[in-house]
Amino acid sequence: MASPRRRTSEPRKRIRCGIYTRKSHEEGLDQDFNSLDQQRESAEAYIESQKLEGWFALPERYDDAAFSARTMDRPALQKLLVDVERGHVDIVVIYKIDRLSRSLRDFGRLMDVFDQHGVSFVSVTQRFDTSSSMGKLTLNILMSFAEFEREVIGERIRDKIAAHKRRGKHTGGMPVLGYDTDREAKRLVVNAKEARLVRRIFRRFSELGSTTALAAELNRQSQRTKEWTTLKGKVQGGRRWTKSHLYRLLNNPKYIGKVEHRGEIYPGEHEAIVSEKLWDEAHRVFAKRHKAPSRRTRAETQALLRGIIRCAHCGCSMGPTSTKKNGRSYRYYICVCASKNGYDTCPVKTVAAGEIEEAVVEELRAVCRSPELIAPTLRAAQVREADELERLRGERAELEAKLRGLAEKAGRLLDVTADGASSIAEELRLTGGDIDEVKRRLEETTAQISALYDHALTEREVIEALPEIDPLWDELFPAEQARIVKLLVERVEVREDGLEVRLRCDGIRSLVAELGGEKPEVQAR
Repeated sequence: MASPRRRTSEPRKRIRCGIYTRKSHEEGLDQDFNSLDQQRESAEAYIESQKLEGWFALPERYDDAAFSARTMDRPALQKLLVDVERGHVDIVVIYKIDRLSRSLRDFGRLMDVFDQHGVSFVSVTQRFDTSSSMGKLTLNILMSFAEFEREVIGERIRDKIAAHKRRGKHTGGMPVLGYDTDREAKRLVVNAKEARLVRRIFRRFSELGSTTALAAELNRQSQRTKEWTTLKGKVQGGRRWTKSHLYRLLNNPKYIGKVEHRGEIYPGEHEAIVSEKLWDEAHRVFAKRHKAPSRRTRAETQALLRGIIRCAHCGCSMGPTSTKKNGRSYRYYICVCASKNGYDTCPVKTVAAGEIEEAVVEELRAVCRSPELIAPTLRAAQVREADELERLRGERAELEAKLRGLAEKAGRLLDVTADGASSIAEELRLTGGDIDEVKRRLEETTAQISALYDHALTEREVIEALPEIDPLWDELFPAEQARIVKLLVERVEVREDGLEVRLRCDGIRSLVAELGGEKPEVQAR
């Protein structure tokens, strides 16, 4: 009689567990056994309890120290997701759900990634089965509460700051000139040397009546803004003075021993370094001289060259401004650097808006009357386009060669896979991704080459099209005139002895294309 066949048990599948831990702030991280260690120890103990099921903890640590759950941009979390996508993790183990995320939206995204790669997750303190619909529902409910808790914590923090401000306490933030921060006592203490400078700034502003002049004076004296070192050892501040720095300083109630919060002023715990009398004198000057124009007035101010006019000396832009004298308005373009640092720093300073706009428009109309004037500029543009075309052709040839090489590699990998070597499946998948990326870049390059061919511009087209603009110019609305100026002019550079107008070749192409089809769509008055 034959003996019964012995049944052999199949080896149990080993389940790889990646442990993720997170702590929101740095407090306690320097201890020998901190919160991250405690979370990992609890997770390892749970995995050990599932040892008979084949679970084992991966040695790789996914620890995010001092990272908030508000965002998914965390180094260890991103590393974990990469390993999940590569198939190196079967289960993600966490101490508590809010260690992974406090946002229901972010949590849903994580679940999608886990589901796509067949990965489950376990919370040590909250047992869930993510393969069941009931488990997913319970998770969503818990995540809703976690998100609610995060919002409540934020509200509590804001309420706590408001309560501290109402009591006049210092709640942190960027240090101000005249004070240092006592981090242990959490209060402001007077810096005697800086306090003297602050009082001098208030007195000089009352005398000069101008933040621009005062900023220039401080910079000539080599004075600098507040400089401090962060907890991480980075030096901040110590910059040249500008009008903005002075405006913030002169309007900061901390200097009279008070604290501001959402428009309300409260008595502060710190010592005042500016008297009420000196504060009032400075603010009487503000009331008389610092009258900012309304948004509507600024919007209605004509500025044909807004955004394209620059100061050649300072290398910065020039902005439109206006003044009134004897009931008459005068428009100017002012150098932004001169406005911030003082007029004596720039020889250009301001230019009359009407005069420079008229000069630029007259040059453009001359070009329209005689398009051959832009022939040198046009030829230079054609040379640049030819160089760009050659570069794109070379790039396209390289991409085509790379695509052929990747296709050959994919073919070899497919042959090996057909012979039974399944281990190279991942390499085949990555190669497929490379092929898709090269195809995308090849399509973009081909489209750029086609665009250069389709929009190639000849001198004949320019000479025939542009003269149509000059007779219509005076009949165009200001908005249409401004559009044409910005289309044709790349930059207007103002110098002490004149100006330079740089034409925009791609704008010339666009305008010629409009004029070369049907009649240009211009709005005449």
